[in-house]
Amino acid sequence: MSRQNYYHRYLSEHRADKACEFLLKHPNFINWYRASDSQQLVVFGDMGSGKSFAMAFLADELVRRGKHQIPQPKVCYYYCRDDGSGKTTFILSALILSLLAQLTGLKKPFVEWYKEAQTSGDFDPATNVTKLGEFLHKVLEAIDRPVSIVIDGLDECNRESRSSLLITLKEISQKVSGLKVLLSSRAQGEILEQLHDTAKVEMIADTHRDGIIVEKAVERKLFDLSPDVKSLVIERLTRLAKGSAIWTRMTIELIETRRIMAFDPMKTFLEEMSLPEQLLELYNTLLSRCSSNDPENLNLASTALKLLAITSRPLSILELAWAVALGTARHVTTTDALAKLVDHQRIMRLIHPFIAHVDFDDIKKYQVRLVHQSVKEFVLKNLVSNQPCPHGLISKESDQIILDQHSGSLQAFMFDICTRYLLLENIGRTTLFSEELVAIAELPQESDIFDNNEGAAEYDLYCTWEVWEKDMIHFDPTDRGFGEFFVYASCHWVDHFGAITVEHLPSLETIEKLCQARSTRLANWIEQNCRPGCALTPRFEFDSSLYDPLSITSLYGSVAMLRDMLENSSFDNVNFFPQPAMGAAREILRWGYDMSRLEMIFFSERLGHQLRNLDFFRLIIKSWCNRILTSYEWDLLFDLVNDMSDQLVQEQWGNELLCISASAGCMPIVQRLMTNAQHSPELRSELLRESRFDRWSRIVKPTQQSIGEAVLGNNVDVVEYLLGENDIEAHLRYRSSSGENVLHLASKICNPEIFRLLIPRFQEGIHQKDDKGDTALVRIILSSAPAKDRYESARTLLLYCDLESNVHFWNDQRNALEAAVQICDLDMCCLLICIGKIDTLPALICDSESQVDLKDIRAGNKGNMLAILANLFEMKKVPPEVNSAQSFGSMTEVSLRELAEKRFNSRFGALNSGSHSTEVAFKPHESNQCVEAI
Repeated sequence: MSRQNYYHRYLSEHRADKACEFLLKHPNFINWYRASDSQQLVVFGDMGSGKSFAMAFLADELVRRGKHQIPQPKVCYYYCRDDGSGKTTFILSALILSLLAQLTGLKKPFVEWYKEAQTSGDFDPATNVTKLGEFLHKVLEAIDRPVSIVIDGLDECNRESRSSLLITLKEISQKVSGLKVLLSSRAQGEILEQLHDTAKVEMIADTHRDGIIVEKAVERKLFDLSPDVKSLVIERLTRLAKGSAIWTRMTIELIETRRIMAFDPMKTFLEEMSLPEQLLELYNTLLSRCSSNDPENLNLASTALKLLAITSRPLSILELAWAVALGTARHVTTTDALAKLVDHQRIMRLIHPFIAHVDFDDIKKYQVRLVHQSVKEFVLKNLVSNQPCPHGLISKESDQIILDQHSGSLQAFMFDICTRYLLLENIGRTTLFSEELVAIAELPQESDIFDNNEGAAEYDLYCTWEVWEKDMIHFDPTDRGFGEFFVYASCHWVDHFGAITVEHLPSLETIEKLCQARSTRLANWIEQNCRPGCALTPRFEFDSSLYDPLSITSLYGSVAMLRDMLENSSFDNVNFFPQPAMGAAREILRWGYDMSRLEMIFFSERLGHQLRNLDFFRLIIKSWCNRILTSYEWDLLFDLVNDMSDQLVQEQWGNELLCISASAGCMPIVQRLMTNAQHSPELRSELLRESRFDRWSRIVKPTQQSIGEAVLGNNVDVVEYLLGENDIEAHLRYRSSSGENVLHLASKICNPEIFRLLIPRFQEGIHQKDDKGDTALVRIILSSAPAKDRYESARTLLLYCDLESNVHFWNDQRNALEAAVQICDLDMCCLLICIGKIDTLPALICDSESQVDLKDIRAGNKGNMLAILANLFEMKKVPPEVNSAQSFGSMTEVSLRELAEKRFNSRFGALNSGSHSTEVAFKPHESNQCVEAI
C-alpha cells in the first residue's frame, strides 16, 4: 500500500491539472458521478497518453468533492503497473486495506473474518480471490456511505486476473447500491469486448493539452533555462508530442540530463534528438511481454510493426493481417492460400500497446497506425537489423546514416510484400471489373438522373476524396478474389518503388512481370491505382495500355532502379513496347516528372538512339506549350539540342526542327540552334536552306521557312530574333505554293507588332499578290481578326508605304477600298482615304436620280449601307449647281475626303502623316465596344 501511495503522490506532484480538466466536462463522467445507483466508467487512451495522471487527478477530485458531504464518500485507488502488480489478489487486498485505513472501525471485523477463514481451512485467505471478493462485498454493504473505486492500467493485468477482477466488480456492483467504479485501460480488443456495455471516455490527442503538459514539465524540470530557450523547447515539444505524455516527460528528462542551456545547442538538440534510452527500454519490455517471449509471436509482432512504420497510409485491420501473413509465410501462390493464414485478432493482440485506438467494429476501415513517432524510431533501431543502432558511442551523423539505411531496408521490405502480393496467380488471370461493373461504369456516376437535385450538396473546394465519393457507386476487389491487401498494394507499391536504394534493388524479372505491357496484371493494379477509395469513377485517367516496365519505372521507380533497368534489362522481349524509350519519354513529359530521368534515357547507350530524332524534340516542344514544369527542368531538356548538331546535319532535319520551334514560339530551342550554328557552317546551312532532298522519294521538296512559321504562330519575339540573324533573307522572302508571302501570313492574325517588324525589311512584299490576286492589305481588311488589330495593322502597313513612287500599291488601294465598302466597314474606309490618300470616285456612282450609290454592293446590304454613308458623308442628293458627271465626281471626291478626315480624326485621333512611327489612339466602333465588353 505504501508503494501505491508513493506512486499516487508522484502523479499528483507532476501532473498538469489543466490538461485533465476536460474529463470533468465529459457527459459520460457527469452522468457517472451524478448517478444514484452503482455505475462503471472506463477511460480509454493510447499508450503514454497520460491515463495514470488523469486517474490520479480524478481520484483527488473525487476526494475534494466529498470533503463537505455527509456522510463523507470514500475513495480507493489502485495503479496496475508493468511490475506484476496487476494481479487480482493484489488489487482487492489494496482496496480492502484502503477502506480499513479510512474506516478504522472495520479493522476488528476484518480480523475476525480472517481468523474465521483460517479456522475453516483457508490458512492464507488474502491470496484467495473469492474470499477477498466476499469480504469487500461485506464491507461495502456494512458502511452507509458512497464509495468510489479507481483502478488504473487494466491492460497491465494478465488475462486471467483482468477477467476475475471485472467479474468480481460486476457482482459487487449488482449487490451494493451507490458503488462507483472508474477504470482506465488501453483500447485493446479483448478489453473492449469485456466492457462493451460500460460508458466510455476517450483521451484523444489534443495540441492544446499537449502544450499544457509540456509547459508544466519544463517549468518543473528546466526552470533554470532562459525564457527564450524555454519558449523554444515548449514550442518544439508541443508540436512533436502528438498526445504522447510519456514521450514528452522522457524527452524533458533527457534534456535535464544533458544539461543543455544555450539557445543554439538546444535548437540543434531538438532538431536532431533521438529516442530516449528509457523509452527504448520500455518499448522493448512491452514487445517481449506482448509476444510472451515466443519466437513466432515475436516474428509476427515485429513484422506488423515494421509494416506500420513504413506504410504510406493507415492500414485496415484486415490489410495489416493479410500483409503480415504474406510477410511471414514461406510460400503461397494464390490469395485463397494466403487467406487461410490470416488471423487478424492475434495480430492486434500482439501489437496493441504500440498502435493508436482502433474501432474493432469496422475491420476494413483505414485506421491502424503507430501510436507515436517514437515507436517508428524504436522499430528502425531495434527491429529492422539484427544489430540495434548503438547509442552514445558514435556521432549524430553516423547514427543518422544507420537510420537511413534501416529506413531503406523497411522500404524494400514493404515493396517486396506489395509486389509479391500483386504477383499472386489469380491477380494476373482475372480482370478487376466484371462485365456488369464495366457496363455500370459507362453510365453517369455523378448524380441520380431521376432526382430533381433538391438539397444537393454544394461544391466544396476543401472536401476530401472520401466525402466527394461518398454517394458514388463502389466496388470491392475481394468480390473478384483479390483479397484484402490488393487495394494498398496496387495504390502504394509505387511509393515504395520510388524509395528503393541501390543496396536493396529488386530483381528486374519482378518488375517486368508486374508491369508487362498489355498484361491483365498491369491493367488490374493500374485500374485500382486510379481508384484508391474503390469508387467506380476513377480519380484520374491512367490508361494501362500506354505503359510498360520502362515507363512505370521512369515515373515511379527510384533513380537507382531506373539506372539498373537501363543497363541490364532486355528490351527486345514481350514485356516491353517496340519503342520503350519514346513511350517513357511521352509519359514523363505528360505527367511532369523529374526531367533528369528523361536525360538518363536520352544518354543511355542501349536506348538513347530511340530519342535522338525529330519526333522526340517535337514531343518536347508540344509538352513545353503546356508549361507543366519549372524553368530549370525545361533548360535541362532544351540543352539536349546542343548534343545533336552532327545528327541534325547528317539526317537533314535541322531546318524542320527550327521551323517547328519557331511555330510554337519555343525561343529557347531557336536560340540554341542559331547559337550552335555560329560555330558550325554546316549546321547553319542546314537550318537556313530553302529545300531538302528526301532520300526516300528521291526528289527535292520545298521546306517550311522559320519566319513564316513564327508569323503564323504569332510569336513576335521569335520573329524579331530571326530577323536579326544573318543570311535570313531567303526565309523572309519565301512564298508558299499558293503565292503567300510573310505579310499574307501575318494578315491571318493581324498582329500590328509583327507588321512593324516585317514591313521595314520587306516593303516589296506589300504589293505582292497571292494566287487569288489579293494583297496583304486586302487580306487584312477581309480578315476575321478583331477590329482593333485589323485597323492598327492596316494603318501600320499604309504608314510604311511610299505611295507616290509605288504605282502598284496605288492601284491595289482601289481594290482595298472596294473590299472595305463591300463589307460595310466605314472605319476602314476612313483609314484608306486619310492615310492611303485613295481616290474614292472609283467606288461610287451617281444614279439616274442624282443620288450617291456604290459599285458592286452586295445584295441585302444596299439600304443599310446607303443610310450609313449618308450619315458619314452628310450628303444625300447631288447639289443643284452640279450638272455634269465630271463636276459631280470632283465635288464628291472633295466632300468625301473632308468628311472622311473629319470622321477619322474623331475616331482615331489626330494623325501626323509625316512620321511613320506615329501612334494613333484607337477608338473602335460602338458595336465593337459591345463585343469587346462581352
